[in-house]
Amino acid sequence: MKFFGTTLLALVAGAAAFTPATSGPKSSALFSAPPPPGAGQGVAPGLARGNPVTQQIARSGNTHPQSAAVWDASQPVLVQGGSLKTWSFASPAVERVQVVMKTEGRPLDANLELWQGPDNTPYKMRVYVEDGAQRSFNCVIETPRGPNTVSIRNTANMEFPLVAGVVAAEVRNRESPMAGAVTQPRTIQGGALRTYPFDPNVESVRIVLMTDGRPLNSRIELLQGPNNIKQVMELYTEDGMDRPYIAIIETPGSGNVVRIVNTATMEFPLTALVEADQIGDGRGPADAVLGGDGPGFMLDRAW
Repeated sequence: MKFFGTTLLALVAGAAAFTPATSGPKSSALFSAPPPPGAGQGVAPGLARGNPVTQQIARSGNTHPQSAAVWDASQPVLVQGGSLKTWSFASPAVERVQVVMKTEGRPLDANLELWQGPDNTPYKMRVYVEDGAQRSFNCVIETPRGPNTVSIRNTANMEFPLVAGVVAAEVRNRESPMAGAVTQPRTIQGGALRTYPFDPNVESVRIVLMTDGRPLNSRIELLQGPNNIKQVMELYTEDGMDRPYIAIIETPGSGNVVRIVNTATMEFPLTALVEADQIGDGRGPADAVLGGDGPGFMLDRAW
């Protein structure tokens, strides 16, 4: 009996040697201790909305008022070359999103897709812009029957990052995007193309492409001079009435021409609306201002 009691005390003492100390919470790769009270306070509000460098790129160059509103409402995200970023909207109440992309002056080359469920991509677009700061990308994507996910893949090299912003847009009514248009929409048959020249005072152009419910395949180009392509969008939409193409293209300078090509076959026509969105004075920052043609020029000076 005395031997059994001695053995039991030895076992209890040995087990106590392996009991972990309870001095306080510890952190590891799988567990992070809660921060002490008051930690994390005093963070600047500007830093909470993203990288300041990303914010600076988003607000540099030419910025359309609608694009500026999206940059203010969203958190700009830097997408490095060869990487992919996604924005998921789980709520079916989000029926429309607005997407903006730009660079700090370098080319912009990206793939924009809308995912709805597994292996279902009803909206695809390939975007190329020669100068992502002078001509930023701005489009609206219809997202009925959620949940939906917007993906942006930067297909350029690592030296060409881009800044993207995606925000849910408000749907006030379900009228056609072409309602209230100033110009008359035109029908473009499959395999045909149509060009729209604009005056130098037109600073941006609004484009709407729709079908009667059939698929939409098109190529939208912005040219400035003969065979000088500044911006290209290659579009596929599963249903051109349910998910039309709505975009605003910035057209600084003179000699801007929008060319729309229906890349589908003859059985799939589309309806196109291309009209001026913003109209300015037509003078750029590098244009010369002529003077000296007033009355009495160089006659009332004392030589």
